[in-house]
Amino acid sequence: MRGIDPATRAGETAREAGQLLVRPAQASDLGAIERLASSATPRLTNLPAHRDRLEERIARSCRALSHNVDFPGDESYTFVLEDREIGEIVGTATIRAQAGAQDVYYTYRQETLIHASQQLNLRHEVQTLSLSHEMSEVSLLCALSLDARYRGTSAASLLRRARLMFIAQYPERFADTLGVAFPGYLDESGASPFWDSVGRHFFNHGYHEINQLAGVRSKSFIAEVMPQFPLYLPLLTPQARSAIGREHPAHEPALGEMLAEGFVRSRHVDIFDAGPVLRGERARLRTLNHCGWHPVRIRPAASLPDAEPAMVANQRLADFRCTVARYALTPTGQLLLSEAQAELLGVEEGRAVLVAPLALPDVEDALDEGDL
Repeated sequence: MRGIDPATRAGETAREAGQLLVRPAQASDLGAIERLASSATPRLTNLPAHRDRLEERIARSCRALSHNVDFPGDESYTFVLEDREIGEIVGTATIRAQAGAQDVYYTYRQETLIHASQQLNLRHEVQTLSLSHEMSEVSLLCALSLDARYRGTSAASLLRRARLMFIAQYPERFADTLGVAFPGYLDESGASPFWDSVGRHFFNHGYHEINQLAGVRSKSFIAEVMPQFPLYLPLLTPQARSAIGREHPAHEPALGEMLAEGFVRSRHVDIFDAGPVLRGERARLRTLNHCGWHPVRIRPAASLPDAEPAMVANQRLADFRCTVARYALTPTGQLLLSEAQAELLGVEEGRAVLVAPLALPDVEDALDEGDL
């Protein structure tokens, strides 16, 4: 699968890269986040368009940022993407420090069972799905929604990967393994073939109804009602089988970028729509391996040399900021920024900032070898 190179996006403008800022969500962002939740494609279980839940999420994030944390727990960190030129919040994304800290994080794990009979000289390998809570300990990158005007630009990459810049600075707050769950495949009518073949037999609700209900409450009630025995894939409809591990078309670029980042497909899929769940060891992720600290040197914008774009983040916890700037260094390793860029980040000359390349390499789609 081809990786994402934000620097060469057709039609991308300097404004899209230079006036965008990722920062922690504040109470005043509630209305914008609610709007983004309502416009997410498809609607996200982990980003319900429910004002009280979203208000609670922002408050949890603010509390987590105000406390000292030595190891991951039930903290949740919610960020927004702000376009300073137009004065709008145009994206949001969250990190859950531990996916199953509050409620067990259930997935279906793809497995193979062998049925054999020596008397009949038969041996069959049967693919199954088994309820699992193995992913409960990972830190989860989730609840991302971006204004449609910014899809396919460096804004999308910045919003997705600024969370990794935050994790790089505060590793004690997160698990060694990160996970990303992607929305599953829906057919042309908006129905989930997997849900219609599995979940609908146990709930008197359609996919979208149950998805909304789980967003307002939690997914744990699904596992309480669903059968605890393995699901044999040959007993599902062909449409349901083909949807297992398949992402929603709108999220193909995002999945490709996460694969280029160093995530791999796990054997786990979502219990609602069978969407893919990626996992990645922090030590293998490109942003965390290729980031470095550079002191800031401020120069007039017109005098800044051209260079490859990079993500640049300050080193403040509650006032974390991350933007895109050119990776232009002096011979002594100082990062050249304009006054406007330094002001955007809230840094002065001499202050160190964390920098990582924005472009990612091409990669091949792969399954996690540790899950084989």
